[in-house]
Amino acid sequence: MTDGGHLRSPLLVRGALVQLTEGLIGVVPNIIPFQYNPQSLSRTLTPWNPFEVDQSGRGQLAPTAQPFDPEETISMTIELDAADRLGDGDPLAQVLGVADRIAAIEKLLMPTSGLLGDLAGAAADLAGVPQPPKRQTVSIVLLFWGAGRILPVRVSSYSIEETEFLPTLQPLMATISLELKVLTPDVFKCESSPVNELAIAAYRYFRLQQDALAVSHVARAAADALLPAWPF
Repeated sequence: MTDGGHLRSPLLVRGALVQLTEGLIGVVPNIIPFQYNPQSLSRTLTPWNPFEVDQSGRGQLAPTAQPFDPEETISMTIELDAADRLGDGDPLAQVLGVADRIAAIEKLLMPTSGLLGDLAGAAADLAGVPQPPKRQTVSIVLLFWGAGRILPVRVSSYSIEETEFLPTLQPLMATISLELKVLTPDVFKCESSPVNELAIAAYRYFRLQQDALAVSHVARAAADALLPAWPF
């Protein structure tokens, strides 16, 4: 399809990981877009199994019981390459390669008090200034995979292979394998916060969209079944 002699192509939606932290002005998102969208995404759903529950001293649970949403794990591989920024003459890429992008993703695994808070704390530690005990928590992360899939997740597995290096030994390319555990509203019952409420809302909106898709499929299947069977 052309427009004024120019080829039209669909706008690419780029996936991302969004780190949510609480700041002075509310929830502060740190968006980490994928340089290239992963070519594949694997999902594993593990339903709660009533037959694995100890039934001693009580009646047998119904075989259809499902008190919780299934546990869901998402696996993907992210490719990083400094070639695009080097081609644009980016001075930071000439010094860091993709080290800054790697650090942004690895930050999702670390205890944090916010990007600026962590930086100030690290500087104070380096200067030998005593710091109060820190609360050991990681940030809530949203997986953005198009408008139809925005899910709260926690990084449960991380591995990286770095290839090609600058003279400073900073990596020019990297392949990161991630395993993400989807966080359901049940896990947020222990604490209420703006970040947690946002995560719950994102999950419930995703489930609403999935329910709407399922209803749409049922309606389409029913319509197809009612169509007359043509002999040709």
